[in-house]
Amino acid sequence: MKGEEFRHWSRKAADWGADYRETLRERPVRAQTQPGEIAMQIADIPPEVAEPMEQIFADFEQKILPGMTHWQHPRFFAYFPANAAPVSVVAEYLVTVMAAQCMLWQTSPAATELETRVIDWLRQALGLPEGFSGVIQDSASSATLAAVLTMRERALEWQGNKEGLSGQSRLRIYSSDQVHTSIDRAIWVAGIGEDNLVRIPAGGRFRAMDAAALETAILADKERGFLPAGIIACVGGTSVGGTDDIAAVAAIAQKYGLYLHVDAAWAGSAMICPEFRHFWAGIEGADSIVFNPHKWLGAQFDCSVQFIRDPDSLVRTLAIKPEYLKTHGKDGIINYSEWSVPLGRRFRALKLWFLLRAHGLEGLRTMIRNHVAWAEALATRIAAEPGFELVSEPMLSLFSFRHAPEGVVDLDAHNQQLVNAINDDGRIYLTQTRVDGRFAIRFQVGQFEAEEQDVADAFKVIAEVAASLEHEGNVKTVEPA
Repeated sequence: MKGEEFRHWSRKAADWGADYRETLRERPVRAQTQPGEIAMQIADIPPEVAEPMEQIFADFEQKILPGMTHWQHPRFFAYFPANAAPVSVVAEYLVTVMAAQCMLWQTSPAATELETRVIDWLRQALGLPEGFSGVIQDSASSATLAAVLTMRERALEWQGNKEGLSGQSRLRIYSSDQVHTSIDRAIWVAGIGEDNLVRIPAGGRFRAMDAAALETAILADKERGFLPAGIIACVGGTSVGGTDDIAAVAAIAQKYGLYLHVDAAWAGSAMICPEFRHFWAGIEGADSIVFNPHKWLGAQFDCSVQFIRDPDSLVRTLAIKPEYLKTHGKDGIINYSEWSVPLGRRFRALKLWFLLRAHGLEGLRTMIRNHVAWAEALATRIAAEPGFELVSEPMLSLFSFRHAPEGVVDLDAHNQQLVNAINDDGRIYLTQTRVDGRFAIRFQVGQFEAEEQDVADAFKVIAEVAASLEHEGNVKTVEPA
């Protein structure tokens, strides 16, 4: 594809994208296909000769699109969002067409220097003190892995990468039971082992880890000859928004010389609003923090920001400098590939620059404040609806509930049936979780272009589908004695 043909199909794709975003409300949120249905329409063998773009594009619309779940749909209330504000999409067009590999300063100076500046913009926007620098990672999983590797190396006095873990003291890392499973994976990949992730009991409305129990666990491990290495705290956990007392945890980390990483992947975006910063009071005591602008702030996936108090420790953990990756004759530069596990790096800073300039912090604050207010109003409405109950109260724009009509034998099974029926209906998309062993339906407001009416419509769908299950006799009641 060259010249005018490239221009034609680029315009075609851009026009298609604009039409797609304008018509999302007309589509079911979740793909309505069955397993294997899409694969059956794809050829078993690769093509030997070139095919016309007209046919390829038509097949995309006819065969691929029906199997897509629409994450930019205004009534996507499942998981956390993976937003892509239109201005961010435009920036990604430019990044894609340039296709730069931004691993070193010299491989694209603008990418490195813009990243440094945009990271500091975000630091200021979130109210973090001077002294934090940062890096754009692909996801919170990578940021957490980098943090775990750093706490491992620091605890082992920088000998883990060189000598391996065999023969070293048994490392221990602490977190609540509300953290994301990416923490488990980081522990696996870092070679520390799942048995050495110590789960601290969590409780209270915001399911914070028990600080006294945390300290007790650290002391018990030291008595056993283990080597405490770090703590992973949580602000806005994925299940129901579990949020630790960061100030209390940071005090314990400082007391015992432990590295503190704070996972605020979703909720961190809300800290651009000063009135929500009490949720991470004490954050200045963290060694690293991760939040995902691609979740709630509107940046196109992937875009995860890791703030770091001591970048030298991170670079000492991750940097490898063969001759072909050295930049000679330039002083004071940053090579961000030395701050992350992958060597290759996309130009992620551009979409943040476009986004922050096009919407301004006030525009983004208004969006987040609206989402929180709409979620709180919906939670109140569901709690007042006969046959429904809240399982967890709102943490920012996230809460959970369940349908509990009288006489139901198995509420867990009934609510699984309800969430399946809601998603099959197609008008909204929800997910489920377990809270204290009980099945619950999760609801979060976070899609960039959602409106208040979309949230109001969600209540209508939930109530209608629940009523239809009862009307059809699908609710199993207790047999009379």
